[in-house]
Amino acid sequence: MIELYIDGSTTGNPGPSGIGIFIKGEGHQIKMSEYIGIYSNHITEFKALLRGLEEVQKLSPTIVSIRTDSQIVYAAVEKRYAKNAEFAALLEKILVITDTFDLFFIKWIPDDQNKAAHALAREAVRKNLP
Repeated sequence: MIELYIDGSTTGNPGPSGIGIFIKGEGHQIKMSEYIGIYSNHITEFKALLRGLEEVQKLSPTIVSIRTDSQIVYAAVEKRYAKNAEFAALLEKILVITDTFDLFFIKWIPDDQNKAAHALAREAVRKNLP
């Protein structure tokens, strides 16, 4: 099983945004920190999940468990629905990938259990501030 921890960080809302991705399991431990531009905090969280899933998909896992501290991302993926058009467009791409796994889970976790992804997301923003 692969565990994917994701987080987004935005300075301002919208503002400079970064994503943090931490992948572990099946002999992998991958950390990614990427600046993605100017976005709102919620869009940043969805983009973190999409980017993380793109990386996980390269590993060809059968079971994937996602951990996020974003309640809106968790709820959208669980319900397979987002009312907001921007969220819905990203969710559609996310679901295309999650549907390729034999088993897929998403779990909401509190911030203190998502420290690795959070630090990576903050680092991405810090590196790109003037």
